[in-house]
Amino acid sequence: MKTQILKHVVAAFFTTCVLSLPLQAQQDAATLLDQLAAASEVDAARLDRELSLIWDNSGSAAMNLLLKRGRDALEAEETGQAIEHLTALTDHAPGFAEGWHMRATAFYRAGLYGPALDDLQRALALNPQNYNAIFGLGVMLREFGDLPRAAEAFEQVLALHPHHENAKTAREQLQQRGIGRTL
Repeated sequence: MKTQILKHVVAAFFTTCVLSLPLQAQQDAATLLDQLAAASEVDAARLDRELSLIWDNSGSAAMNLLLKRGRDALEAEETGQAIEHLTALTDHAPGFAEGWHMRATAFYRAGLYGPALDDLQRALALNPQNYNAIFGLGVMLREFGDLPRAAEAFEQVLALHPHHENAKTAREQLQQRGIGRTL
């Protein structure tokens, strides 16, 4: 009888620990984002890496492997293979924002802008503070000629991550064209 009770206690403890991990990661991400908004350039790089570690962790080794394979395929410029891996990831882990973000990147590189926008929308619905996904949206808006909304996206990135070099450069390029300037 005591063994049965002990098994239930251990199972309950394990379940509580496992289920609290995503909540802890969300709290850690929120803290890191607050720190990032006020960080020096040196600290920002470290905080960016720490956020990436949180956002890249699906909670499943198999899903993390699919993410890695998708990224590796993108790096090797095997876009079709990347889309396959990342589609498997989004099919099996639809609540994992980074899967949608990376598949959006793969679709964009394949010239499939509609699916890329759809995936960015899903990624940002799941993680509205993902400044890299917001940056990707800004790049697409700029490419489509919607320069005011692109400027807004880049400003949103910089509000979250003031040292995001690509967003700074993109904002400066738009400002040179008269977009986003203030009098």
